[in-house]
Amino acid sequence: MTIRADDRLTTAPMTPLRCQACDAVVHVRKSSWQQTSIQWSEFSRIACLARESTTPNAATCTELKASIAVAALAGTLPVLDTAPADEHSTH
Repeated sequence: MTIRADDRLTTAPMTPLRCQACDAVVHVRKSSWQQTSIQWSEFSRIACLARESTTPNAATCTELKASIAVAALAGTLPVLDTAPADEHSTH
């Protein structure tokens, strides 16, 4: 079995994104409108008061989700697969 190299960081690097609520900076990649990858640094985990106060192991918080949506809709956060959600579902 051959293991394929993961070249996503080369072909679709993560984009730094600042949360509009707390100024935490995370790295984000939107593979599609439904799929988002987020990398937190130690500093961003500390800065995100909502994430820390609710569930420390949570992948994100409501405020960051909103910041990601705004950036994706504005085009400042690329969405790799831009097909609408309807096109991916089977009827």
